[in-house]
Amino acid sequence: MSFNSWPFAVFLPVTFLLYWFVFQRRVRWQNLFVVAASYLFYGWWDWRFLLLIAFTSGCCYLSGLGIERYARHARLINAANIVVNLAVLVFFKYWNFFVDSFAALFGLDPGSVTLNVILPVGISFYTFQALSYSIDVYRRRIAAEHDPVVLFAYISFFPQLVAGPIERATQLLPQFGPARTFRYEEAVDGCRLMLWGLFKKVVIADTCAEGANNIFAYYDSADGGILALGALLFAFQIYGDFSGYSDIAIGCSKLFGIRLQRNFNVPYFSRDIAEFWRRWHISLNTWFRDYVYIPLGGSRCGRLCAVRNTFVIFLLSGLWHGANWTYVAWGAFHALLFVPLLLTGRNRRFSGPEAASLREMPRMLLTLALVCIGWIVFRSETIADAWSYIMRMFRDFSAEGSLTQYLSRPSLRLLAWTMPLLLTAEWLSRNRAHALDFGPRGIFRFRAARWSLYYILTIFILANIGKVETFIYFQF
Repeated sequence: MSFNSWPFAVFLPVTFLLYWFVFQRRVRWQNLFVVAASYLFYGWWDWRFLLLIAFTSGCCYLSGLGIERYARHARLINAANIVVNLAVLVFFKYWNFFVDSFAALFGLDPGSVTLNVILPVGISFYTFQALSYSIDVYRRRIAAEHDPVVLFAYISFFPQLVAGPIERATQLLPQFGPARTFRYEEAVDGCRLMLWGLFKKVVIADTCAEGANNIFAYYDSADGGILALGALLFAFQIYGDFSGYSDIAIGCSKLFGIRLQRNFNVPYFSRDIAEFWRRWHISLNTWFRDYVYIPLGGSRCGRLCAVRNTFVIFLLSGLWHGANWTYVAWGAFHALLFVPLLLTGRNRRFSGPEAASLREMPRMLLTLALVCIGWIVFRSETIADAWSYIMRMFRDFSAEGSLTQYLSRPSLRLLAWTMPLLLTAEWLSRNRAHALDFGPRGIFRFRAARWSLYYILTIFILANIGKVETFIYFQF
């Protein structure tokens, strides 16, 4: 079930009403309902997916109890749980990729070794979230959970189940223990976030997808100017798609009294690549930092070791995104951009809470240009296609092509209206929680101004809801 579908438009209010008015009296019944609703939400794609998430949840529940009870064997139990869950992830997501790569390397025919395996939606997300629980229990950052209902609710909580944010057990798990109280202000803020997320997905991302898909499909006949626009369109497609999903997930969870971490913080206003990665897919990047980078030694183990660790997490991050060498190359590209900042000690230059100013626009534009080149590699089918696209973009740059060959005039007009709205709203809110988190000053302190904006966004969403595109990150 997708957030931008009509079944979800029915599912959400029904679930909300039952959650607060039928199952509120006892926390255990409320958590049982969360698990049941989440399994219905996830099983809407394919009921067989439920077997995998139940298996992952069961393994993590038993491993947590085992780590607590058999302290002498805690390391072995934790390692076994990690191996089992990663083996499931590798089998369903990477089996054919590794088999094909091995066969191509040695000139073999993969033949019957490749399998026609369905990739379960969001398996990378909930696997990493489940692993964070067992690892944190092993590190004694959190006690083992004895109530299986609470743990199953933590792993399967439907707003962030299939595309994050990837929550930590230390932050999300305790929220399922005590009784939850409905807070009107939180629910209203959640609705604002959902509205803004739907706008980014349905209006921005899905409209950009039309042009990006056509340009990447026929890049060999387009001039450099069109190819540059294609890269920019995909940059805003993937941002609107993924950050839009995160906004909807965070807002939806607020309706149920659950707080999730922020996953995007205006990343396209970053002043260098290091800042970009602190603002883009925050939950995944901090997961790799805490569970891979720091255990390997981080940046405090010598320069060569720090460079090695940087490449490890960027390559793993690329591979996490999909079973294709283009994702690995995308990770390597960003590692190459990050390492000079690391070696010169400038990787934390913009790590503070202060946001960029207009005076730093050249830095932001340069960073965005580098990110867009990376998105070309990410979006291409093969590394050869990516290289050809980039070379053609720089070599054949001209103003002869027409964007209307790839993007319809109505879509072009729509972007002309809505892209300035997106950029202006996010620029003005770069020091706040989200674009519709209005401050005490300015025109939006007036109720009429706020509701006018809500109506405008809703009209844009309803006018474009017919061209529904699936969320890009569902495949990861």
